[in-house]
Amino acid sequence: MLISLPHMAKLYDNHNHSQFSFDGKRTSVLASATSAFEQGLGGLCFTDHCDFHVPLEKAEHEDRIPEVFDVKAQQAEIECVRKALPEIQIFKGIEIGLYHDCREQIRQQLDKHRFDQVTASVHYLDDTDPYWGNYYEGKDWKEAYGHYLETIWEEITWLEDFDVLGHFDYVARYAPYTVASIFYKDFSDILDSILRYLAEEGKALEINTKTYQDYHGRTPVLDENILRRYREFGGEILSLGSDSHDACNVGHNMEKWPEYLKSLGFKYLAHFENRRLVML
Repeated sequence: MLISLPHMAKLYDNHNHSQFSFDGKRTSVLASATSAFEQGLGGLCFTDHCDFHVPLEKAEHEDRIPEVFDVKAQQAEIECVRKALPEIQIFKGIEIGLYHDCREQIRQQLDKHRFDQVTASVHYLDDTDPYWGNYYEGKDWKEAYGHYLETIWEEITWLEDFDVLGHFDYVARYAPYTVASIFYKDFSDILDSILRYLAEEGKALEINTKTYQDYHGRTPVLDENILRRYREFGGEILSLGSDSHDACNVGHNMEKWPEYLKSLGFKYLAHFENRRLVML
């Protein structure tokens, strides 16, 4: 269901991690929500990590403990913070990590719980994580980026039950190549498949602002041709997310995007409430 509001609204940060994520211990729901309120954001969504597959290189003593957060505890905490900060909207989300071997567990998790927003992301593939660097070994930039995009395509078309495609260019953040970004011209076929699917199925394309900053002298950029192509397919649903893991990064680098997106012909920014699309 689409809720369309006719007024210009404040920005929403739709991708944040709290103390309930395995890597969110530097913050809390209260601290991040307070930061969002102090910045004048209209709302934020806590999309804590849920990855059932953990690469062996990351596990301790070959004990692959899933990175799954306590949904009931997270949602109870959000309810408490909502009462403490009624001036800002706070949403209950999940960032579900897509991995082929864990499809049954993923489906069960989403069937078991109710969320405001489901973000689908690929963190781990080929039993590794691009963050650690091993993923890139033996691959040139085109093979590494292309394989990651192909994996996204396979998993989102299987899952179907999600609202936002998270950081489609995560693989470019930590890459060792001089080619620091994913450009439409290099991957037009697979990007067309992904973008057409999102547009036709009413899914949001996330602009993950954490990606577009300096990484050891490399600064990935979001190719405007990807956004233009999404719009050509009829895509209108764009979601801004800082991917914060601490309170000081909530809303990071978000303020520049509305005017830029308007210059490309987009009229709305999106967020989700009880899995319903809200276009502002």
